[in-house]
Amino acid sequence: QSQLVESGGGLVQPGGSLRLSCTGSGFSLDYYAIGWFRQAPGKVREGVSCVNSHGDSTEYADSVKGRFTISRDKAKNTVYLQVNSLKPEDTAVYYCAADRRAVGCILFMTNVYDYWGQGTQVTVSS
Repeated sequence: QSQLVESGGGLVQPGGSLRLSCTGSGFSLDYYAIGWFRQAPGKVREGVSCVNSHGDSTEYADSVKGRFTISRDKAKNTVYLQVNSLKPEDTAVYYCAADRRAVGCILFMTNVYDYWGQGTQVTVSS
């Protein structure tokens, strides 16, 4: 069974950091662009960052530029989202998703993604 598994969320104080992981189970992520999305209560799901299948092209939402970094480790079949300088408004459930495309990645459309993880909660609070 092919699925994505997220981990690494938690409760952190403002200014803190976390590293979120997205691991492919039952399939290789090598041919997939990977996106990270988040959804806060009462809000629509929004794109945060994405990386192409080769790992050499990335996109970031303006709200996280300079604070979040996406990377992929093909040996571990995992994509990471390093989140630094966290703010209370970053509080949300974070999801990763996989999109089988050869070029680039799509940050602002969710319906192109083939697989979704179950989400990991990030709470930023003092």
